[in-house]
Amino acid sequence: MRRISQLDLALRPGFSARHVSFIETGRTRPSRQALLVLAETMEVPLRDRNRLLEAAGYAHVYRQTPLAAEEMEHICSVLQLILDRHKPYAALVLDRYSNCLMGNGESLRLLEAVVDESLIAENANHLRMVFHPLGARRCIVNWSEVARHLLGRAQRELGQFPDHPTAVALPELKGYLDPSTTERQPAPFSAGDLLLPIHIRKDDVELRLFSTIMTLGTLQDVTLQELRVETFFPADEVSEKAWRRLRR
Repeated sequence: MRRISQLDLALRPGFSARHVSFIETGRTRPSRQALLVLAETMEVPLRDRNRLLEAAGYAHVYRQTPLAAEEMEHICSVLQLILDRHKPYAALVLDRYSNCLMGNGESLRLLEAVVDESLIAENANHLRMVFHPLGARRCIVNWSEVARHLLGRAQRELGQFPDHPTAVALPELKGYLDPSTTERQPAPFSAGDLLLPIHIRKDDVELRLFSTIMTLGTLQDVTLQELRVETFFPADEVSEKAWRRLRR
């Protein structure tokens, strides 16, 4: 996944290729520090680093603090500030499974415009609200492009944890799609993934939007590392005017 060889993996932290090979094949038991160094070299997410340590017989190093905990109050205030400052456009905070944790009023307006009300609920899963036959896909003109992008992201982020209780299952998402879309392998992350164009048309409203996703960096908490702040912007002046009419 990281597109590095075993030799590169060994050389970057200063190990020998033989030592890394012995760790991989189980011929030697790595120290906790060796595992952490290798995980850092491969940029392994914190949740997976804990799983790696557990598999080797060590205790977890990285904590996972619920966002509702008192010590997270300052973080929530900062996130709310970001959402509020993004008005008059939609913005929301998602967990790694695309469940909505926070959102500004404009994000609800956008959902109500394109998603059947039966799918809208507190902490609803946004992947399901997009892919479901009653979801946003009904209004997305460039649906094939959006579907491939979101499915690729879901396969990268959810594929290893299909049984998590709050995660939408990949088979469910694929069941909503044409087989030609699901047969393609997810493409490697590229610069183009930073911006997702979305063309929405419903009744007399037509919007061309693009979305960006921001993550928090240099963190030692699983919950915080997995947060996604998704923001939406009108892509042109016509869409800007259409969005303001929709808000009214």
